[in-house]
This record gives sequence, structure tokens and C-alpha cells, in this order.
Amino acid sequence: MPDRQLPSMHATTILMVRRGGRVVIGGDGQVSLGQTIVKGNARKVRRLAKGAVIGGFAGATADAFTLFERLEGKLEQYPGQLTRACVELTKDWRTDRYLRRLEAMMLVADSEVGLLLSGSGDVLEPEAGVMAIGSGGNYALAAARALSDTGMDAEAIVRRSLAIAAEICVYTNGNVVVESLDAA
Repeated sequence: MPDRQLPSMHATTILMVRRGGRVVIGGDGQVSLGQTIVKGNARKVRRLAKGAVIGGFAGATADAFTLFERLEGKLEQYPGQLTRACVELTKDWRTDRYLRRLEAMMLVADSEVGLLLSGSGDVLEPEAGVMAIGSGGNYALAAARALSDTGMDAEAIVRRSLAIAAEICVYTNGNVVVESLDAA
């Protein structure tokens, strides 16, 4: 009898926009298992490091929570040094046997820098202040890039871009959580 694969969790759309002295990260709340929506109001964007860092995740929820906890530890070890904390986290993520199996991506930002983190060792800064991850990430990214040419502020761009992604991607909904920080 052939092996049956369990349906995989699909989620989400996370978008980061840095503009006009603010950085904003927003994400939708949908979690899908196969063709079924199992939760519509998941909170995938949150504050870290006593509010000095914001982050959002796409991928397996338990894996993302593990990575957020590890990042919090790195931020305690390297206070005020988001880039260094992220580099150290991704080094561990690539080399640690347990962490290596985690399936998630993260967008994190403080008042100075925003970064994408992945298990393949990526620590990337966004081009033109915009970056997105998740199943609807490309839709939100395209919308945000187009809206960046308008007079909209960062939060308005994030909200509108996530709404556009929700209209296109079946794994993205309109239940949005947004966090923001002012530039230093």
C-alpha cells in the first residue's frame, strides 16, 4: 500500500513595509489544512524584545513559535543588535539537528532594520523597503510595490496590499493584524 501523505498546513501572508519613518508588519489570520480552513483569526504578527522588535511568521505554527523563542533569547544575548541576533539565530537554525527541521520563515524589524529569516541561512534586507513571505506573499509584495508610488503611508500600504492578497490567494483572509514601530 503506498504511503499516504497527510495534508500540509498552508498559511499565510506576511508583509513588511518601511516608509516615512515607520516600519509596519502585517499578516492575515488564516490557517488551512488541505482544503479546509481550520482557523481564521490566528495571530502571526507580534512584538518581541519588550516591544522593540516586531515580527511575523509563515509556515508551521509550532516551528515559528520555537523560532520566536530562540530569537528572543538571541535578542537578550545581543540587546539592540537585531541583525547580529538574526545572523546568530540562522546559524543555529542551519546547523542544529533539531532546528534544521523547522519549517517556517520570518520577517522581523526594529526601528533601524528589517530582515527576512529562513532555515536555509538567509538573512535578507528588503529591496526598496518592502518584503513579503507566505503563500500570498507574492501578491502582497506586488501590491505593496505598486502602492509605494502613491502618497499612502506604510500602514495603509500594508492593509491595502493584504486585502488585495486576500482577494487572490485562497490561503489568505481579510482578518489582519498589524504592528508598527517608528524609526529611530
